[in-house]
Amino acid sequence: MTLINAFSSFIRAVGLRFALLGMMTIGAVSVAYAETVVVEGNVRVDKTTIQSYVTGQPVDAAKKDLMATGLFQSVDIVKKGDQIIVTVKENNIINRVAFEGTKRLKSEMFEGELQLKPRGAFSQAALDADVARIKEIYARVGRSNVEVTPRTVQLDNGKIDVVFKVDEGSKTGVKTIDFVGNNSFSAGRLRDEMQTTQSNFLSWIKTTDVYDPDRLAADGELIRRFYLRHGYADMRVLDTKVDYDQAAGGYKVVISVDEGKQYKVGDISVESKIAQIDSATLKTRVQLAKGDVYNADLVEKSILGITTEVASRGYAFSQVRPRGDRDAATNTIALSFVVEEGPRVYIERINVRGNTRTRDYVVRREFDIGEGDAYNKVIIDRTERRLKNLGFFKSVRISNEPGSTPDRVIINVDVEDQSTGQFSVGGGYSTTEGVLAEVGIQESNLQGRGQFAKLRGSTGQWSKGVELNFTEPYFLERRMQGGFDIYSKESDNSRFAYYSNMKTGATLRLGLPLTEELTIIGRYSLYNNRIKVTDSTNVSSAISASEGQNLTSAVGYTLEYNTLDNTINPRNGAISNLKQDVAGFGGDSRYLKTTTDVKYYRELNDTFVGMVRGQAGYIYGSDLRVIDNFFMGPDLVRGFALSGIGPRDGGSGEASRNGLGGTTYWGTSAEVTFPLFGLPREAGIKGAFYADAGSVFGYSSPASLTIVGNDQSVRTSVGTGLLWSSPIGPIRLDFAVPVTKNDNDQVQNFRFTAGSVF
Repeated sequence: MTLINAFSSFIRAVGLRFALLGMMTIGAVSVAYAETVVVEGNVRVDKTTIQSYVTGQPVDAAKKDLMATGLFQSVDIVKKGDQIIVTVKENNIINRVAFEGTKRLKSEMFEGELQLKPRGAFSQAALDADVARIKEIYARVGRSNVEVTPRTVQLDNGKIDVVFKVDEGSKTGVKTIDFVGNNSFSAGRLRDEMQTTQSNFLSWIKTTDVYDPDRLAADGELIRRFYLRHGYADMRVLDTKVDYDQAAGGYKVVISVDEGKQYKVGDISVESKIAQIDSATLKTRVQLAKGDVYNADLVEKSILGITTEVASRGYAFSQVRPRGDRDAATNTIALSFVVEEGPRVYIERINVRGNTRTRDYVVRREFDIGEGDAYNKVIIDRTERRLKNLGFFKSVRISNEPGSTPDRVIINVDVEDQSTGQFSVGGGYSTTEGVLAEVGIQESNLQGRGQFAKLRGSTGQWSKGVELNFTEPYFLERRMQGGFDIYSKESDNSRFAYYSNMKTGATLRLGLPLTEELTIIGRYSLYNNRIKVTDSTNVSSAISASEGQNLTSAVGYTLEYNTLDNTINPRNGAISNLKQDVAGFGGDSRYLKTTTDVKYYRELNDTFVGMVRGQAGYIYGSDLRVIDNFFMGPDLVRGFALSGIGPRDGGSGEASRNGLGGTTYWGTSAEVTFPLFGLPREAGIKGAFYADAGSVFGYSSPASLTIVGNDQSVRTSVGTGLLWSSPIGPIRLDFAVPVTKNDNDQVQNFRFTAGSVF
């Protein structure tokens, strides 16, 4: 019993101690929460806002949180008895942000890029960050030597002006681009593939010689793709070294590559693991053959072709797995394509982000699949290429993230808009149109809708005109190009015949892509020719018979096939078209006109590019006017004047100047172009040697007169040319000498044409 009593006394003592401890703790907490937070030094920031950061917080944490708001230059917190005293010094409020010395860049370009903004709080950290950001923006336009000096101007009521004084300095371009490890291709050829160029005498009007790390990184991928197109499947870009040379006043770039071996295509197989689809049928979609040089682009096109074929048969979840087995002994790659059912994954949502100008639907319509459809990576990759080729965006990136369930995926499309408008003013000289001047305005992404519009006016020594073009690339919400052209042009032809011609009309167009390379364009044209005889004494009776108004109403189409690697500066591939027009749906003309033009380019080596061309035309009609005929000259055989070959008036004296045209023509050309030695390739100056042959014949007209040159005799010529892809447009100078000609042909050895956009 005594033991029990002793244990009870111990329990009571322990309980009492815990009770006292609890009371002390409660008392301490009550004291802490009873402390008063006193705020000193605040002017604009509300006292209760500051107190909310301090109450119940450790001193260090409260001080850190208050400084993180960016509202204060300093914060001091001390305890005095039951008071917590918070002393703050507020940051100034920014009245405005101004720039001095900005000439190359407008101050508006920095809006949205800087941390300091009007009506915001000033902080030294933000000021330092903005100085660095301004320097970065200038560096991207080739002004790495820029100096930025900030200052503040104190105003009343705690406000300040922030002023950035800018010394833009001189342009710092890329002085040299060199390569290490390139044995199969010259440095000049590899530089042709890059967007970045070297500084030269054109640097004052170009920006591609500005050092841009993002562009240079993209150039590395362009070089790699170039090697992959030429069979170097193991090629790697090892390193890109960039050094600023103070003495040279620019950057020196050295790109190290490992080319590896060049491979050719070995055996090709297609294995279909889908029982209902025959492998032999799918093999016809492969765009490579055994013995061809391996080409990664054609492998991708083959995958797309097989995928499209399988999907068209109802297997939306199919996937094509390519495999390349290298044989080092024979330097070949055996290609195999395995077709199988893929995982059933659907597109839950497509997010378009970053487009500040281009409308969402312009991006979404480039997808061949939509929300709720089966996910297919090959089709997504093709969409990314399409978006990049639009020219509306600086950058395009498509990525995926998991959806709400395992069989759902979200597609994110991140884009960055770029300027797509162009205003052009220019002048030049042409041997066909004389001295000319031109002004035009063009927009390829009209109001962010993806529409193309162009208005151009020109006036020249022997011609003047105006033209309006408009194209809707997705007519009726289908991948069809619908558009129209309205034009009026007056030509003075008195140099080779005694008449002038005013042509005014309009054309409606509707284009439909049949494949990636093949397009068909239908059109309806309505135009009026007004022939005015300027010298009735010497003009041909055939031309006199055509004097006055002549209305033509024609329906036609163009079938175009294009496999060029570059539409502006092609080195490989072909472009061809077949055109037919039927006139007679009203109007005065009745004919069927057919023309074709085929060009094939082939890279002969790093330096020389060969081109062969064939063209022909035929017009059939029972009552043709002279203006309906084909008038050919330097566009068919260089070395001859405009309308300088073919049927002519056989009269004596000045009447023999009158070309009458023909109903049939054909022509062939062979040309080799090459960069001029000693000039930088990116200057765009090339030389050319060529040979032409062709003929125009088959004159048909109700007028009765003596005709010469109406036989099928072949005219030939050889010549040399100088080509310049100048910043103001293409310029070409040709000197050609006829080898065979008709006695009545008109020769023009020298021909000069100049572009007009700057």
